[in-house]
Amino acid sequence: MMMSCAWPTWCAISQGVDRLLKRAFDIVGAGIALLLLSPVIAGTAIAVLVRLGRPIFFRQRRPGLQGRPFGMIKFRTMTNARGPDGELLPDSERLPRFGTFLRSTSLDELPELWNVLVGDMSLVGPRPLLIAYLDRYTPEQARRHAVRPGVTGWAQINGRNAIDWDEKFALDVWYVDNHTLRLDLRILLATLMQVIGRRNINSAEAATMPEFLGKGTTDKR
Repeated sequence: MMMSCAWPTWCAISQGVDRLLKRAFDIVGAGIALLLLSPVIAGTAIAVLVRLGRPIFFRQRRPGLQGRPFGMIKFRTMTNARGPDGELLPDSERLPRFGTFLRSTSLDELPELWNVLVGDMSLVGPRPLLIAYLDRYTPEQARRHAVRPGVTGWAQINGRNAIDWDEKFALDVWYVDNHTLRLDLRILLATLMQVIGRRNINSAEAATMPEFLGKGTTDKR
């Protein structure tokens, strides 16, 4: 946890220990989850292949710790349907019922456990967004990259896609300043309950969150 400290050396040691403990927790947690959920992951992969075809996985470069890019992997949930002009159709038209099911159950996120295992992500942290957003953050919002991005996070259990960008980033930065293993366990438990209840998966009026346009231009369509 980040805080002001009268003994900088002790704070640096304490923060280093916290980072090591969090990384160990991620490795053990992701490893066990991958092992236990391997039948679910395999079954989901087959279902994606049958219902949506290839590719099975959606891969995209996302900013990680300190904004360094990494390749995030998820199960594909959208079709590649295009309009007469050759452009991809809006998300709402490319997201079939099967894709909505994958998102509402968070099954599409399971491959990210591999990202956790190899060190690109953490089990808990701010969600990795788009590379294009990096230049749009305020200095305060950019602090969300001071920790590894997470499969789930503080913003995800406090509204997820049902809250706007300003609220989401404020929650992300709060997590950066207050994260502990105890808080991570609380977030993971709350995430499990949220997935079971399928709450706050999408924004109120869109299949996915609208684009973040920068300070003072949060799109609430």
